[in-house]
Amino acid sequence: MVTDAPQTAAGWLETAAALLHAAGVPDARREAARLAEAAWGLAPGQARVHSDSTLSAAAAGRLMTLAGRRAQGEPLAYVAGSAGFRRLDLVSDRRALIPRPETEGLVGLVLERMGRGVVADVCTGSGCVALSLAQEGDYERVLGIDSSEEALALARENGDRNGLTVEWRLGDLLEPLRGERLDVLVANPPYLTSGEYRVLDGTVRAWEPRLALESGADGLEATRRLLEQGPTVVKPGGWMALEVDCERAATVARLAAGFGWLDPAVHHDLFGRARYVLARRSESS
Repeated sequence: MVTDAPQTAAGWLETAAALLHAAGVPDARREAARLAEAAWGLAPGQARVHSDSTLSAAAAGRLMTLAGRRAQGEPLAYVAGSAGFRRLDLVSDRRALIPRPETEGLVGLVLERMGRGVVADVCTGSGCVALSLAQEGDYERVLGIDSSEEALALARENGDRNGLTVEWRLGDLLEPLRGERLDVLVANPPYLTSGEYRVLDGTVRAWEPRLALESGADGLEATRRLLEQGPTVVKPGGWMALEVDCERAATVARLAAGFGWLDPAVHHDLFGRARYVLARRSESS
């Protein structure tokens, strides 16, 4: 309970950590420090530097409010309000999936193969992929597409936050790209089956948007459409780069070949799981 009696930041960090530990949160001390930095407007790693300072009741209350939300199961990135992704610091909330480390590898693969020209990120969510490409690549244009107005609003906020220019467009998959000619089409589409969604970890299912997770009975509805329709927007010789479910990566590669994509290859993420499929459009088609 927060009182008006002055206490040190260290004391409140311990109180917050104890609350998180009691709720079964792993690494409760580290998470308490992260929440303190969010509550007190500190840079990463600074919570314990200021541990001897005396806190006001208001500052302590902000920390304990965040700790209470985390103890109820809300994901850390949503409670803290931000997430790191490659070189970016992004606003993170329930409007889009939390940016995850494995998706960073998709950006790296794209930059290695085609770091210039025109690139579109479909199912952009928080904008993490599009913004990383805008920041690290040498593209003439970067486009970010999403069917969720809320997600696209978050992506715009993240573009402004990081001072990066992306053309944001609202619409279903490739529909907003009619008339475009892309050098690279990149996407992290929803890829879970309906059954897989139902048994997801509760901290994901209860908090992150279902629209960004589930894709039909076989988990491949969005992926299949991207592969089938991709040649209408990707230039001859251009690239398609997809993040996929690790159990269906080989299936996606076969689908890509069936739709005429050249040399579809499966690549692994930083955890050694089959996570990405990359392929090229024929030069002559």
